[in-house]
Amino acid sequence: MDYAGLHQRYAEILGTATFASPREEIEKRIRDRVGKAFEGMMHALYRQEGAMLRVEVMAEPEVTDFISTHADALNSSMRQVAMSDAMRQRLERSNFIFSGFKAFHELNEAFPSLIGENGERKPFDTFLNEVHAIDETYNVNYLRAEYNFVNASADMAAKWEQIEADGDRYNLQYRTQHDDKVRPEHAALDGVTLPPSDPFWESYYPPNGWNCRCTVAQVRKTKYPTTDPAEAYARGEEALQRDTRGIFRFNPGKQGKAIPDYNPYTIKRCRDCDIAQGKTNLAHIPDNDLCAACRLIRSLREEIHGYDPQVWVHNYTGKNNDGYVMTERDRIPDESADNNDIAKYNKEFGMCKVAADNGHKVEFLSENNRAEGQTFDIRFDGIPTELKATIGTGNIVGYYSYARKHQGAEAVFFRFPHGSTELFKRLSEAKRKYGGRIFYYYENENIVMEF
Repeated sequence: MDYAGLHQRYAEILGTATFASPREEIEKRIRDRVGKAFEGMMHALYRQEGAMLRVEVMAEPEVTDFISTHADALNSSMRQVAMSDAMRQRLERSNFIFSGFKAFHELNEAFPSLIGENGERKPFDTFLNEVHAIDETYNVNYLRAEYNFVNASADMAAKWEQIEADGDRYNLQYRTQHDDKVRPEHAALDGVTLPPSDPFWESYYPPNGWNCRCTVAQVRKTKYPTTDPAEAYARGEEALQRDTRGIFRFNPGKQGKAIPDYNPYTIKRCRDCDIAQGKTNLAHIPDNDLCAACRLIRSLREEIHGYDPQVWVHNYTGKNNDGYVMTERDRIPDESADNNDIAKYNKEFGMCKVAADNGHKVEFLSENNRAEGQTFDIRFDGIPTELKATIGTGNIVGYYSYARKHQGAEAVFFRFPHGSTELFKRLSEAKRKYGGRIFYYYENENIVMEF
């Protein structure tokens, strides 16, 4: 792992910007807590054996404590920002994952210090003293910049919630602070005016860099002319000319992330990775430690924080107590639902219960817990999955194709009336053409199988 490259990247991103510290008493409290957690994480690292760092060290209690403590430090930066509970939970989840990646880098950078020149393991006190510089770099210098950035992101995410609620009733105008601290490149964006639905705001919505103080304002369409889109994008490119890596081209409110998926601790591919978009299982899993750490960090987050009772209902436990169905509250029909909606829900919930009875963990989703363009029904052991109850074999390939190509599903969970040679021919064809995974059961047996 190229840590010289990582620190150089961070230096390039920070540039010559100076950062206002959190209030002194806040910074000291954060520093003390994170520093103590770092020492605990080094104890966990010191227990590791072998010539290579094992990714599984991320699950050690002292490491998860560091991740949670660091994430709490970032969360504290946005504590006073008014936003919906749902948005806050999404931003806090983003902070936890970011903190996990940061811990992964700190562990890897500290690992070589375990062994002395003589090939023997150093005494712990000697080791801890040598890795103090890592703590100082990551958890003082970098943390200060990250704290301020999360605060700015939270402000703009909260603002985006209001903007989305109003739709395109107003236009959105980019505004700087109009003082001598404004960066010339950000000044290029000042006054750009476009509807909130314009894709421009996916890439050039503030904050557009460390210590960015830019904002947006909703303006009446009759008062300000709309900027020509070509001109707006040209000004956006001018504003982000120093962001050669494309790290800041994101919208925290739209993505529900305080820090983008591509950041100083990740790689550019992370920005478009299926896992980052909510698809927790990949058809092809990259064989590298960063991806393995990513999957572990995300599973740790769910294990530590569980399901938010304001969002989820635990409404079924499997027969053997090792499977369950968690349903988003918005997915459960209320008194205003029509009979068709209720019948559809009951049919799909019945399929979820069968999966739980077979030991599987099912998350029954509303539209609120999926990325844009995804319409699959459930997560089946974390896998984005579409539910299909069929009465024959004729449409199996078509169902499967649509789920894989248009609904963001990595798998389809079928309910069949019975088995047949024709059925398995269709399943084989679907799998051969479109990959992914197929789960199924017969309605008179309720035994879940994977094809």
